[in-house]
Amino acid sequence: MINVRQFQWTDFDAVTAVWEAAGRDVVTRPELEAKLTRDPELFLVAASDDEVAGVVLGTYDGRRGWILRLAVHPGHRRKAIASQLVKELEDRFERIGCPRVNLLVMPDNESGLRFWQALGYIPYPDVLCSKPLRSGV
Repeated sequence: MINVRQFQWTDFDAVTAVWEAAGRDVVTRPELEAKLTRDPELFLVAASDDEVAGVVLGTYDGRRGWILRLAVHPGHRRKAIASQLVKELEDRFERIGCPRVNLLVMPDNESGLRFWQALGYIPYPDVLCSKPLRSGV
């Protein structure tokens, strides 16, 4: 049985392991500390018998919600864990009055794009621009 709940610091190593197993970059402890001062209720884990199987990092800027870092450990895939995480995150966004949720999918991630479209997310032809700042290098 999967339980979706808010991230706790005792989950940090397990969350890091999920990101690594899924081939995702790991969000560092200082970055998470900064994020969690804002909207800690939007950082969720899916746990089964005290084992973290999946994770999603959400944030809300007062205008739009963002879904970041959705990952499920390869040993737990195809069990609807990602969908459960997204559903709980969407419910939390709604409770705080968020009118729209955005996310980014890499252009070569066809399975990811199919997943998001199946959940009702519509691709937009936006162009992502990014600029690293010295403090984040």
